[in-house]
Order: sequence, then structure tokens, then C-alpha cells
Amino acid sequence: MKRITVADTAGFCFGVNRAVNIAYDLAEKTNNGCTLGPIIHNKEIVKELHSLGVASIANVCEADRFSTVIIRSHGVAKTVYDKLTEMKVEIIDATCPFVSKIHNIVDKKSSEGKVVLIAGDSKHPEVKGIIGFCKNECYTFNNEDDLEKVIGIIQKKKNTGVCVVAQTTFDEYIWKKCLKIIKKLYTNAEIFDTICNATSKRQAQADTLSKKSDCMIVIGDRNSSNTNKLYDICIRNCKNTIMIETADDLDLDFVSGFSKIGITAGASTPSRIIKEVLDKMNEEIKSSVNENENFEEMLEESLKSLNTNERVMGTVASIAPNEVYVEVDGRKQTGFIPIEELSAAPIASPEEVVKVGDRLELLIMKTNDQEGTIMLSKKRVDAMKGYEILEKANETKEVLKSKVAEVINGGIIVVSNGIRVFIPASQATINRDENLEDLKDKEVSFRIIEFSQRGRRKKIIGSIKSVLRDEQEKKQAAFWDSCEIGKTYKGVVKTLTPYGAFVDLDGVSGMIHISELSWLRLKHPSEVVKVGDTVEVYIKDINEETKKISLGYKKTEDNPWLILKEQYPVGTVVEAKIVGLTAFGAFANIIPGIDGLIHISQISNKRIEKPSDELKIGDTVTVKIIAIDFENKRVSLSIRALLDPETDEDAVSEAQEDANQEVDSVQEEVVSDQKSEVEESDDQAVEAIASEEAESDDSISE
Repeated sequence: MKRITVADTAGFCFGVNRAVNIAYDLAEKTNNGCTLGPIIHNKEIVKELHSLGVASIANVCEADRFSTVIIRSHGVAKTVYDKLTEMKVEIIDATCPFVSKIHNIVDKKSSEGKVVLIAGDSKHPEVKGIIGFCKNECYTFNNEDDLEKVIGIIQKKKNTGVCVVAQTTFDEYIWKKCLKIIKKLYTNAEIFDTICNATSKRQAQADTLSKKSDCMIVIGDRNSSNTNKLYDICIRNCKNTIMIETADDLDLDFVSGFSKIGITAGASTPSRIIKEVLDKMNEEIKSSVNENENFEEMLEESLKSLNTNERVMGTVASIAPNEVYVEVDGRKQTGFIPIEELSAAPIASPEEVVKVGDRLELLIMKTNDQEGTIMLSKKRVDAMKGYEILEKANETKEVLKSKVAEVINGGIIVVSNGIRVFIPASQATINRDENLEDLKDKEVSFRIIEFSQRGRRKKIIGSIKSVLRDEQEKKQAAFWDSCEIGKTYKGVVKTLTPYGAFVDLDGVSGMIHISELSWLRLKHPSEVVKVGDTVEVYIKDINEETKKISLGYKKTEDNPWLILKEQYPVGTVVEAKIVGLTAFGAFANIIPGIDGLIHISQISNKRIEKPSDELKIGDTVTVKIIAIDFENKRVSLSIRALLDPETDEDAVSEAQEDANQEVDSVQEEVVSDQKSEVEESDDQAVEAIASEEAESDDSISE
């Protein structure tokens, strides 16, 4: 009878699984990321990530070619963090928490003057990173002989304060032997057993399993430290131990002669590779299994500790800061969901997603019979369902709604049905100059415009602009159906130009000419309105052919000529400010928007050569309104009438007639100039509107 036993701890450990997930998440967000060194010691995973846009670089100097750099689970020296920060590269730290703990220990103890002893391979990336956090003397040792040499050096220097740590994957058997030597020589040595708990269990199971197996298969990359240590442990107990990287390396002729076969795998070995090895052994083992034995059941039993991809139902029992505990239907093991497996959207606390008593459909990621636990994922079940929903939404062009979860380089991320959907900046807004940060945490409507799959990676792209464009077209159609001259609207000022203001009216752009903004003469529209203002306007004119709208803004009741008519009849005495001087008189401002003329003959009760002999600009004078021509919008004023009340009315009339003739002559020239100016500005306005709408159309078509 042949029997295969797969170690419960075979495959990814927590730190490696976390780092790999971080790398795949980055691949979904960008094609310009990298890992500093291979993310794990597994060529297959590294190659797949590279195909998805996450490259592996050997040196920190290469990082400036990428937008984001992942620090792998081995960790790096502090100088590397400093260099990356100086290069202004985004850092995602995937250092294993157990390795980070060692960094903190050696940083603190070396600062206190302790000599740091590190049990591990000095050439291994993890050990190099640990050394990089030491601020004092530090030494590495890989076995008892190395340790004795190191102690000899320390004793010559008469160093007595010693701190001891171990590489997380160090051989526990050798570690214990080395500790005996250290404790004997240094009774006050500070010893930190930093071998990873998962590593300890993995090595202990490999030791136990190899003692009762005829043949041991160790699966993992040959460059992996923990895989090599597993091989060393197994071959001490079982001479028929082989190491393979993939199923292709397995020699079936070699394993066919053994009845008890044990399998273990390094922390960087994906469960799919372990399954591929078992599948390859299928035919060979099946042929030698007794007829009464069920090979499929035996294989299923062997796979219990692996990523089974089985869906189960469970009830939330309790919630911790970083994980959720679940009672899984039909299982005795304790189920737990790490916080990173709860939701595709970034969350600060599990309570944002679940509460005690919730019923959840979950995916079994890994079981550990020794500890009696099952690691579960809600996020991945949501993703499985979500992919089906989004694929259908892509086909039907259904409008979806979701909150903007993140603003990233080049666009935004929304999470819909548990799936992260990328919306490029060009598809996030109607106008190019809008700030994407304003969309953060806001609910938006969008469509899926691309749904494709390449290997493990699914590419899903959405568009908010597509929905906004449809809404805009509906609003525009409704507006044109109901608009008419004289109708009043509320709109928002979009842009200002020297000749007017453009106002958005439910997706249709209209223009208020500068002359329609105020009864006063303006130098620029910004004297009255600013971009973003909500204004009440009315339609003055509609060009059906060009779809151009002219708007009015100034109100009739503010017309200064009406105010003059009601409040300043002929004979009224007012205070006026001199605003202009000519050869034939002086212009004085009566009320805002209206200037009156004081003819030279009405400035004084004596003859003067020119108005500047008596007046200068800025003077405030008391005048009498002696005539108003509302048709031609002229007001005649007199200072003389107040100085000489007996002034002959015929003289006043004659002076007024002379003034009118002179004003007519001047105004003919002014009107001609103004007409040309207005015609030119109207032409510019038409061109600007056309340009504005063309730009909007171009933006939408993108």
C-alpha cells in the first residue's frame, strides 16, 4: 500500500503570502512597478509578475525607472530605505513582520553598545538587511565552528555586552546547539529566539515526517534558504530525500519503489506547484494502490493543508483589530479572516465590513490541522461573484454606482462588487482640468468599457465620462426643447474672457457680453462675477443655426436713467464729481453710470478761455440739472445758474444747443469706435463659444 503524506505547513508562510499578494495587487494598479530583488525565491512567480508589469530589479539604483518599489519579505538595510526616499520613489514595504521585529531589536541593542551576533547566512538578503540596522559591531555565524571563531574575535576585543538573534529560517537544531555555547561563555547575553514560528513548525514537521517515510520530496527553489534547510533536516533522517523545484523535476522511477512518501515544501512554494507534483504522481501511485483503496480520497486527504479553494458558509463570532473569527459550518477548526482578506477597498477596521452574527460565504485559503485553524477570505469570494457581474455589465453597458476608494497616479480606483476597477484620468471627468482628489470618497456612476483577462490578471477599466456624456446630452436636448427668448435660468459661471462670461445652463453654454453684465462701463467681467458663481440670467437671443445663446444679466430696475428720471428731475441741485475736461466744457458724474455736461458757458458767471481755468478732474462741485434728453441720454448741468439766479433762460438754452452740437460731433466718433469694438468682440465671442464646445466634444470623444 502506498501512502503519501503532505506536511500541514507545506507552502507559503504568512510573510511570503502577504508579499506576493501585495505584488499582485500592484500589478492590477500599474504596469510601472518593481520589486527590489525577487519577491520570493520562486522563478515561476517572479516570471509571472514580470509579465504582469512588476519587474524585479537587482540594485536600488535602478529604482528611478519605476513609480513604485516593493520591499520584499526579506527586508533591506536602513540605507536602502533612505536612498529610495531620497529618489522620491513610492515605497510599499512588504517586509515580513517577523523580520521587521529583528530590525527593531538590533537597532535598539546596537544603539546601547551591544555587540550583535546573527545566526544566519551572511550572504542571504534577510541577513544583509539585519546587518544594515546594526549601529555597532556585528558578526554572523552559520554553525558551531563559525560561532567559536566569532567569539574568539570578540574576546580579544574584550567586548562583554552581547545580543543574539537568528535569521527567521535558521535551522532550529543548529540554533539550539549554538545557544549552549553562548550561554556557557556569556551568562548575561541577551538572546532573542527570532526563528519564525512557522519556520519552527515547518522544520519540526519535516523532521517528524522524514523519520517515518521511506522517501522525502522537498519542493522549493534551490536558492531558497528555508527550502535548503528543510532538505538538510530531511536527509539527516531519510537518505532517500530529493529536492525539486517543479513537477517537471520529479523522477517517477525514483519514487515508484517506495511505499511511504513524505512531501514538504519551502515557504516560497505556491500550493499549485505542490498540487502539480501530486497530480504527476497520480498515475504511478494509482497503479499500485489496492483495489479496495480509493486514490482520490487519499489525494484529497493529502491536500487538506493546501489552498483548497473550497467555498464554505460561516458566522462571524468575534472581531479583533486585524482579523475576524468565524464559526465555519460543518468544521471543528477555528476560522479566521485576516483584515486584508475582508475587502478589496482599503479599510481601517474590520467593523467597516462585518459585524458579529453576520452570515458570510468564504473561501478556504489554507488549513492548519496542527493548530486547528482555517484561514479564510471574503474578498476573494466577492471577487469571484463580482467578476461575473462586471463581465455582464460590460456586455450590457449597464450603469454602475460605487464610491471612489483611491486616487492613484493616472486615475482613480472604485470597488464594485468586490472588484477594484481602474478609471483612467481621461475617463474620470468631462473636463481635463478637474481635480481627481475632489472625487475621493464620493459615489460616482460609471460603465465598464474594457473587460479582458491575461493569464491570472483580469483587466477591468471603467468610465465616468461615458455616463456624464449621456446625462449631458439628455439635459441639452431637454434645454433646447424648452428654451425661449426672455426665459429666466440659473446657471454657473464657467469661464471669463475680456469680452464676457460663459455660463453653463444644464449642459448648454451661453454668453453674457460684458456690456450686459452691468449698466456701468466695465474693464473686465471679473468686476461683477467670478468663475463658480451661480447667477440668474435671461435669454436675450437664440441663434437656431449655430446653437449660440446670448444672455442678459443686468436688471432693469438698476438702470441709472430710470433712477435719474424718478429721483433727479430738471431743476435738482446735486453734488457732482468732475471726471473729464474738454475744450467746450466739463463732464461731471451725477450718479453711478450717468455723467452730465457743464458747458463752458455754464461754468462761471464770467467769461473763461477754457474749463481747466476753473476746474480740474476730481473736483466736487455743486450743480443744477438744467436739461435732460432721455432719448439721446444727455444731461446738461450748470454751475453758473447757482451763482447767478437771474441768468437768462434764452442764454441757457443757447448754451445747451451749442453743447449738444459739440457733443454730437464727439459722440459720432466715439459711437463709430465703439461699434467697431463691439462687432469685433462679438466675433471673438462666437469663436470662443465654438472653441469651448469643440474642446468639450473632443474631451467627451476620448
